[in-house]
Amino acid sequence: MTAGIAVQQEVSLRKRMPLRHFRQLHGPEARRLFHRQPEPFGDDNTDRELLAIGLGATLYAPATRPDLALTIGRRAGHGVCSMVIDLEDAVADHEVEYAKRQTVEALDLLAGSHDANPLLFVRVRDADTITELIEQLGPGAKVLTGFVFPKFDSVTGPKYLNALNVAAQRLDRPLYGMPVLESAGLVHRETRDYELTQIAALLAAHRDRVLAVRVGATDMCSTFGIRRDRDLTIYDVRVVADVIADIVNYLGRADGTGFVITGPVWEYFADHERMFRPLLRTAPFEESDAVPFRQYLVSRDLDGLLREITLDRANGIQGKTVIHPSHVAAVHALSVVTHEEYSDALDILRDDVGGVAASGYRNKMNEMRPHRSWARQTLLRARVFGVANKGVSFVDLLTALVTV
Repeated sequence: MTAGIAVQQEVSLRKRMPLRHFRQLHGPEARRLFHRQPEPFGDDNTDRELLAIGLGATLYAPATRPDLALTIGRRAGHGVCSMVIDLEDAVADHEVEYAKRQTVEALDLLAGSHDANPLLFVRVRDADTITELIEQLGPGAKVLTGFVFPKFDSVTGPKYLNALNVAAQRLDRPLYGMPVLESAGLVHRETRDYELTQIAALLAAHRDRVLAVRVGATDMCSTFGIRRDRDLTIYDVRVVADVIADIVNYLGRADGTGFVITGPVWEYFADHERMFRPLLRTAPFEESDAVPFRQYLVSRDLDGLLREITLDRANGIQGKTVIHPSHVAAVHALSVVTHEEYSDALDILRDDVGGVAASGYRNKMNEMRPHRSWARQTLLRARVFGVANKGVSFVDLLTALVTV
């Protein structure tokens, strides 16, 4: 028996701390920023849709990291609420078996902590790996939220979902899958509708097991031999933006048939010589006396990330895949519901008689029936990310998260 498992058995009866966004902000600072504090989430009783909204910035980590369990614990302490242990693209072929052992050991170690772990997923290379890992896991099975299915399509999808069902039955607890849509058959215009039709039917048949649908823009770009420039958002790459639009059209509908769809990864995190002007206006930073902070964001290409997150939301996408810890705060700061959004959502859902009325902020019209789906999703987001106080902007939130 390893020392890690022995420690886990000693503390297995301790009550684990609840998972909650912004728990690194305390006391007066949290009260200054939030009108409504984020709720705890992530236990087995959490509603599936609420859990999917709560993913936020999902940070990927290679399974080959020698300090994997320590890294996950450290990231959780800095506000990461969902992580993926990557056995696929981040791992060289000759290191796969080592990576699997690392994954099992890390999950077993994390099960021994009474601190809140992030929602933990493993990105596997194939469906057989799901069964293999479940058979090897000890106490770590208790902290595993599910699996990420790369290159999910009409051929690989049934194998992934069947393996997931068997694993959940074996563990006798909720276990979720997150398919990544990135295959060439999905990207190619002539086969896309067929693929999306098949995928939509497949996911609908396994709805209770599917937490969210992830968009793999890097592989989509690879289909055409292109790479998105750091001065552009993914929505400027038209061939990929068209695929994302169709994914949302088929799988993101608000009529009860859709799923939460998460945004693609932002690849950049270091300074570079810019071709275009920064994408961040100066005024919001001047109002918060944070002009130097704006320069900090621009110097690390985070202005492009902030714009892409905003465009994600505008296109029906929640949360985002991230590969660098510096991106997490940006995703989460822009996920907080503004006081104005919250006010509008409450007004819209107050009754169902229809009609139209001026917003409480007296700056727009709220149409009670067309805006109900938006209002419902906004209140779900408010539960896990909280509601900002009146006058608190994303600049205030992001500054607080970066400097904590």
